[in-house]
Formats: sequence, C-alpha cells, structure tokens
Amino acid sequence: MKNLQFTIVIEKDPTTNLFIGYVPGMVGAHSQGETIDELKSNLKDVIGLCIQEGDPFIVGEYIGTDQLEVII
Repeated sequence: MKNLQFTIVIEKDPTTNLFIGYVPGMVGAHSQGETIDELKSNLKDVIGLCIQEGDPFIVGEYIGTDQLEVII
C-alpha cells in the first residue's frame, strides 16, 4: 500500500449548506458532505474508485488561488 497526497478544493454551497469538494484536474473526483470531515471521507472513497479504474487522469496542475480587484 502507498500513501498518496492529493490537493483538494473545498467550497460551501450557500443554497444547500453542503461542503463541495474536488481534486483539481482529476476527472470524476468530486463529492459533497454536510461537514468537512464527511466531505473528506467521501472524497477518499471517490479517489479510491478512480484509482481502481486505472491511473487517475490528471488534466492540469493546481496552482493556487489569488485575489483580483474589479472596478465596476
């Protein structure tokens, strides 16, 4: 067994109050949960399924977030 590390992005949906998460660049690796812990557990399951299907296909490299000022 290997320990693999993945970058995840977490957002909160204001309509449902659910935490939404995904692995940037990994097709199909997304989930949701009522808590961040539940979301992370669900993402572990999804990532495991992606790996079982074969090597996860990463289509891009996560760089990060930044702030952008827009004057309107």
